[in-house]
Amino acid sequence: MLNIKKNDQVCIIAGKDKGKKGKVLKIFPKAQRILVENINIVKKAQRKTQENQQGGFLEIEAPMHISNVMLFDKKVNKPARFGVSILKDGTKVRISKKSGEAI
Repeated sequence: MLNIKKNDQVCIIAGKDKGKKGKVLKIFPKAQRILVENINIVKKAQRKTQENQQGGFLEIEAPMHISNVMLFDKKVNKPARFGVSILKDGTKVRISKKSGEAI
């Protein structure tokens, strides 16, 4: 089970963008990769086409391994580990280990 979901705020803990924060755009569960907004920017060569007359290089976000990110806890303003707690009505909630608040 992947514990990071789309639209979560995450902090990068490894790699060239270490320390940056961003929003999760997409998750690739089988490849265990994650796409984060404005993180892991790479240059891609674009060939000239009828739609794109100029061609050239595009800067796009590339997926990174999910182990390189941690959920960001807004209460303590730091990345934090988290656990799962079951509420009285039976729903599961992710709980931050640092602040004890629901994420």
